[in-house]
This record gives sequence, structure tokens and C-alpha cells, in this order.
Amino acid sequence: MARYLVTGGAGFIGSHLTATLLDQGHNVVVLDDLSGGARERVPEAAELVIGSITTESLVDDVFASWAFDGAFHLAAFAAESISHAVKRHNYATNLLGSINLINAAIRARLAFFGFASSVAVYGETEPPMREDDVPNPVDSYGNAKLAVERELAITMRLQGLPYFAFRMHNVYGEWQNMRDPYRNAVAIFLNQVLRNEPITVYGDGTQVRAFTYVSDIVGMFLAAAQRGDTRGQVLNVGSTATSSVLNLAYLVREVMGVPDHPIVHLSARSEVQCAYTDSARARKLLGDWPETDLRDGLVRTARWARVHGPVDLASSLRLEVPPERSAAWVGSIRARLDSQNPGVTHTSERT
Repeated sequence: MARYLVTGGAGFIGSHLTATLLDQGHNVVVLDDLSGGARERVPEAAELVIGSITTESLVDDVFASWAFDGAFHLAAFAAESISHAVKRHNYATNLLGSINLINAAIRARLAFFGFASSVAVYGETEPPMREDDVPNPVDSYGNAKLAVERELAITMRLQGLPYFAFRMHNVYGEWQNMRDPYRNAVAIFLNQVLRNEPITVYGDGTQVRAFTYVSDIVGMFLAAAQRGDTRGQVLNVGSTATSSVLNLAYLVREVMGVPDHPIVHLSARSEVQCAYTDSARARKLLGDWPETDLRDGLVRTARWARVHGPVDLASSLRLEVPPERSAAWVGSIRARLDSQNPGVTHTSERT
């Protein structure tokens, strides 16, 4: 069996991928700084190295300690809507951290480098977004993801590192980080119900997304790794069924058994109104994957959430600019964190 590196393997999608690889008999080394993941999500059969991909010497040590057949790179700062307020953190993690891994992968002559990209690279592109569309990211997160995709294409052409990249979108399911106040609507809504707080929806809730149940697509990483015709490919991977954010809120109330739970509409924020993709190219190459109905996926996720229980919001992010130079909604979340944790400072970091 093969030995794989999974960066971000203690996080949401990464932990599911790690479990899948182990179930298929492979050896797995997880590299994760646990900023968004959890140690208990890493199975005992996997080797866990705690640290950040931004530390070049650590990345080099990991590659020197194990001979990898391939790498799955899922470690990232993944809150696209706030990425403009933490530019340095966004680019240090998502771009420069990725470069550390790419350099190490070149030296190690890996058979492949699998990269978790994002629908955020498309920006305001007319949906359904297709791989042939010209990327036009509208936030710093999408910009960093696109830069890594382009660097991987250059690296494969000039230095021979085979790669593939998955543009995923709105993945949800068991093991999501419900503490994060900035991202993952499903996790945020579930935690708000568990905490007996109103579900908060930005604007009128007509924003359209395609919510993807994690178990449907996680196996596609290994499928892509095992096929030579995926090398150099950037593929859309996700659900084709769309839902408004407000409809998602209604469904969360339903599956949690509280159909009358209050929903509060906050001021609209700057975000892409409609984001979903055409995944025909990936399905042709990799074979079809199941599409769990949104309600069914939410039922499973809600079952896990009830066992997990409500959690306090927490974020290690430090705004790099004053909140008033970010967005009103960013400042409101920061105020909630401050009020919840009065002994902890969450103010902006002046740079």
C-alpha cells in the first residue's frame, strides 16, 4: 500500500479523507496545526505531526522523515468572506504555505500533488461555473487559491510535478468546526439552534449555493490520485443541486425539530450571489459520485451535532486592519466574540 501526506488532515474534509485512505489500507501522515482541526479527528493508525505548513523547516523535516507516494494538500485558511481583512494571514497560509509544500514535493519526486482549491476562484462568473470559464476571484481567498493553481501548472510544465486540483464548494457534514463564526453556514446554523440563538441570515437569504455532503466527494481525491489522466487537470467537484441560504435555514430548523425557531435577517454583505458549478468534466474522468439530498445530509449532520453539543464561538484570527475598514458584519462578529470572552482580546492587529 502507498504512504500519503494529508495536510489539514485533522480538519473537516481532511479528517474524512484520512479515514478513507486508512480504510483502504494506505499509510497516512497528517500535518496540521490544529487551528481549525482537532486531534481526536485523527485516527490512531495515522501519524500526526502538529505544525504549520508556513514553517518551511517543519515541512522539509516531514518530507525527510517519510517517503511519500503522493500528497493531498487540504490545509488552508478557508474563510473567504473575511480574507480581505486578514490578507497577510491568508496569503502566508494559502499561498506561501502551499509553496513550501510544492518545493518539498518537487525534491521528493512525488507521483502526484492533489490540491483542494475552491469555487471562489470563479468570483461573479455566471453559473453553472465551468473549468473553461476565465477565473475572476472577488476576494483574497479566491485569489490565493487561483495563484496556487497557476503555480502548480507552471511547476508541472517546468519541473515535472504532476498535480490535480479540485474546485469544491460549500461542503458540509459531520465533524465540521462549529466554533468558527466566519464560515460554513450549515455548522453556524446548527450551533445557533443548539445554543437557542436565532439563525442569522445575511440580507434576504436568496443567495444560491450548491451544498455538498462531504461523504459524497471525499473518495474522489483517491480516485483522481490513481488515474494518470487527471494530471494537470483542474476539476469542479461538488453537488449540482442548488438551494437558497434561506431555504437552508428552513431545512436546518426542520431537521433539528424546531420548525418555529427564529430567523433574523442581518444587513446584506458583499458576496457572490450565485455560486455553483458544472461537474461534468470530473464525472467523465472519475466516474459519477452520489448526490445526497440536502435534507438527508442535514439529517445525518444534525444527528452528529446533537451528540457534539453546542459550543462557544472561538477564533484565533486577528484582524490586520481596523474593523471599520473591513466590513460591518466583520465588526459585529468581533463584538460577539469580545462579549462572549471578555478576558480575551480580539482587536485588530496594526500592520
